[in-house]
This record gives sequence, structure tokens and C-alpha cells, in this order.
Amino acid sequence: MRSKGSAFVVLVAIAVVVFVLVYAGITLTSNLGKSQAEVNSEDAAKKINKIYKDIVVTAADPIKGQVDLDPVAVADSLPDISKFPISVENTTELFVEIFSSPEKAGPGIDGWLNEVATEFNLSKPVVNGKPVSVKIRNIASGTATDYITSGKYVPDAFTPSNELWGAMVKEYGVKAELVSKRLTGNVTGVVTRKAKYDELVEKYGSLNVKTLTDAISNNELAMGYTDPFASSTGLNFLITALETFDSSDLLSEKAVQGFEKFQANVPFTASTTIQMRDAAKSGMLDAFVLEYQTYVNAADMKSGYVFTPFGVRHDSPLYALGNLPKEKLEIIKKFAAFVEQDPYQQLADKKGFNGLNDYQSELDIVDSSLLPSAQKLWKEKKDGNKPVAAVFVADVSGSMDGEPLHRLKESLLTGQKYLGRDNSIGFVSYSTDVAINLPIGKYDLNQQSMFVGAINSLEASGNTATFDGIVVAMKMLHDEMAVNPDVKPLIFVLSDGETNVGHSLDDIRELIKAFKIPVYTIGYNANIQALQSISSINEAASINADTDDVVYKIGQLLNVQM
Repeated sequence: MRSKGSAFVVLVAIAVVVFVLVYAGITLTSNLGKSQAEVNSEDAAKKINKIYKDIVVTAADPIKGQVDLDPVAVADSLPDISKFPISVENTTELFVEIFSSPEKAGPGIDGWLNEVATEFNLSKPVVNGKPVSVKIRNIASGTATDYITSGKYVPDAFTPSNELWGAMVKEYGVKAELVSKRLTGNVTGVVTRKAKYDELVEKYGSLNVKTLTDAISNNELAMGYTDPFASSTGLNFLITALETFDSSDLLSEKAVQGFEKFQANVPFTASTTIQMRDAAKSGMLDAFVLEYQTYVNAADMKSGYVFTPFGVRHDSPLYALGNLPKEKLEIIKKFAAFVEQDPYQQLADKKGFNGLNDYQSELDIVDSSLLPSAQKLWKEKKDGNKPVAAVFVADVSGSMDGEPLHRLKESLLTGQKYLGRDNSIGFVSYSTDVAINLPIGKYDLNQQSMFVGAINSLEASGNTATFDGIVVAMKMLHDEMAVNPDVKPLIFVLSDGETNVGHSLDDIRELIKAFKIPVYTIGYNANIQALQSISSINEAASINADTDDVVYKIGQLLNVQM
């Protein structure tokens, strides 16, 4: 009996050893022949399925809403002009208000024009025996153009970064008289990592927008640029790039085909310069666009980067707008002459302006009628014929009740007009649990109607399971990419940023990284830091959209990304 018992134990031991060896063999060989990306993707898929099973997910009944087919009315979405700060107050009853771009009317090193305007007012200037002064408002050139062309608010004068915006204003029928072609010198350029710069010069002989677009089209360079609807540098780069494809006609079939091929290999279009620079710091980009004044003042770019100027100069032209009284026009001219004096240009030198004065614009005079058409072309072709699949994730917890939820609905109902028909859209809402209000589908009129209906049906109550909502959105996109692998996935989270139930960011951080899905966040009276932590994982933008400008900001974001 003892020998039989011993034999049985031996057999069991052998069986266990064989099982362990077989299991280990299967485990060790299961990933043979697979790339690390494939292994990571499979692991992520397993993890998201496991987490998804822990979440209470319901499917809401689809509700059709009334679709407003009128185009976006920019004036309706613009916040009150008081949202944009006065950086220099007028000191007299007779004055002119000037819209100024932020690189010269901002704080600190970007406050050159503020300092000069303050000195101008202190000099007690007089026109026709009356004391006069200037008032400076700090506002980005693209946003300023929206106010001016929509008629929402038109100042007396406008000094954008470059003359493209002046041409744009004129194209929309606003009278704009060029008072000064240059308040202070600046250029914009492509900032390239030194190693990549040397590599491209070795191959192409030199680096300029033509060789850059060739390198990007050949997938040899990962470069980002900014929104040409809002950014002076972005608009300049768009026009310059189109010109390299066909200098005789920026909108010819040849130019469009060249732009499509180029844009298909652009990994990143940023809503803001800050977002783009963060992406560059993360190592995501080989090159990105920036103004020279910002470049020379950036300590982290003192070495390791090369600046290559392109396009029209950014010399801060000054325009008088509308049919101004002669006295106001005289104030503007007097201010332009004051600014051009040596002491104030020397001050500009110290702030980083007036560098690269020898650079001449490589663009011929651009037909102003082409500018809105070029922006429209960019909107249509920016995804390189790669459709977007996006899921909107709305916080309907109790803390969103009242004004935050009202503004969320308003911003989505306005923003949905920016969603292209070639894109696919889904919608999720969450409180304690998560509801799929609208499965992902092509954004045709029927899907648009159900998207509007889902938004209108939202009601606030319960706790806040933000990360559960994001997991559900990622699972929906993962399933969509299994069917349509060419889509570009995006998530938009609209929330106050406070999470108190469900999974945590630590639970899903690696998932967000693995799926490489940008998660854009829009905060309503929010814990912005919490939302920024989510967006920063894959270099997406996080918008602090308080109650009076969220509609405009989300429209800008969707215009860029959708």
C-alpha cells in the first residue's frame, strides 16, 4: 500500500510539473511574433473589458431633437467683451480703444505695448486743443477678428500680429485703414530639434517651409502647428504651406492634393501655443511653430533647437477701423508716431522684438479673398481624409445642477454645428452610474437629431463617477476602431472636475496612455487641476470655461479637433 501511495504522489507531482511547464510554455510563447505595441494593445483590451464589467452601464432610449440647420452665428457665441482685460486704461474723456495681440499687451516680458501706451498717456498728448489718451485691450488676433467681423464689438483700432488679419477684416467688409505697417519687428518660424534639423539639412540642403512640407509628406518629421482660425502663426503657416504646393493658386487642385498628403502626416494641431509647447516638451514633436519674440525669451530653448523663419512678417501693423471722427484718427496716428521713437524701440529690443530684421517675407501679396477660403479648406482637409470618431462624456451629477448644466447644454448645442458630416459621434452621461445616450454613428442628420435630443434630455442628480464615464467612452471607441481601424479617436469630457465615486485616475491612467486617445476636458466652475491631469496624459487641451465664455471656447476647440 505504501508503494502504491508513493507512486500516486509521484504521479501527481509529475502531473503538476507537466502542467506548470505547459502553462509556462503557452504563456511565454503566446506573444511570439507580436510587436510590443500589439502586446500592449491586447493587454489594454483585456484590462478595459475587466474594468468595464465593474461599471453599471445603461442604454438610454434614443430621443430625437429639433435640429437647427442655420450656420454658427459667431456673434451669439462670443462672450461679453469685458472677458478680455484692459491692460492700459484711458486717462481722458477723448480716447481710442485698441485691440492688441497678447505678445505685446500681456504681462511681464509680453507687456511692451502696455508700457509704451502708459508713457504715451503720461506725456499728456493733445489733439485740437483737447487732452487725449489710448486704451489697450489684450485679445488674441483671431478672437479679435471674430469680434470685429461679426460686429459684436468693434474698437477704434486693431494691432494684430500680422497683416493677414487686417486683410481678413477688410474681406468681411470692415473698413480698415493701415496707419502703421510696423509698430515693432517680429517674425514667426519653425522651431526644430537640432539633431532633426541637421538630418533634414543633410538630406534637403536647407530647411524652409518647402523642405519641411516635403519632409512631413514623406513622414520624416513629426511637426505640430496651431489653429489657423485663432492663431496668427497658425494662419501664416497654413497660407505659406499652401503656397509651396502651388504659388500661382493657393486653392488649386494641385495645392489641395499637396496639402492633403502633407496634412495626413501631421500628428498634432494644437488649440493653443501652450498646448503645442507641452507636446514638444514631452518628446512627441520634432518641430513646432512659434514667434521669435517668444522663442528668444524661452529659457528651455537656449540650446538644442534651431529657429527657421517663414511666411509674412509679424510686425504688429496698426489699423484704424470704421468711419472714425477725424480727432480719433489723429490720436491713432499720433500714437503710432510715438511708438516708433528710439527709446520705445530699444525697449522692444529688450523684450525680444526687432530680432531677425533682415528676414524678408517669402510670400507674395496674398489675395485677401483667399483667406477665408483657405481656412475653410483647412477645416475640410485637416484630418487628411481620416475620419474622426468622438465620444462626448457629460457630467450630470448633482453638483452640475442649475447654471453649470445649462451652460453645458448650451455649449454642446452650439458646438455640435462644428461637427463634420464625415465624422462619427457618440454620447455618454454619468453621475453615480453611466448611461450610453447615443452609440457611435456617422454624424448624418438622423444622428445629429438624436445627439440634440440626448443633450436636451439631460438632468442632474447623484454622485460623480468621471473615470467610469471615460472608461465607457474608451470601450465604445475601442469597439469602433475594431470595425473601422482608420478612424481618429477623441474623447471630450464636460465636467466640474470633482470625482467622488467609481474608479480613480490611477486606475485608468495606463489605459489612457495605451489607447493613445486624447481626452479633451472642458471645466464648468471646475477643479481645473483634476481635469488638466486627465488631458495631459495624451497632450490634449483642458479648457477652463467659466459661465460667460464656455460656448465660444468649446466652439473653437471643436472647430480645431472635429
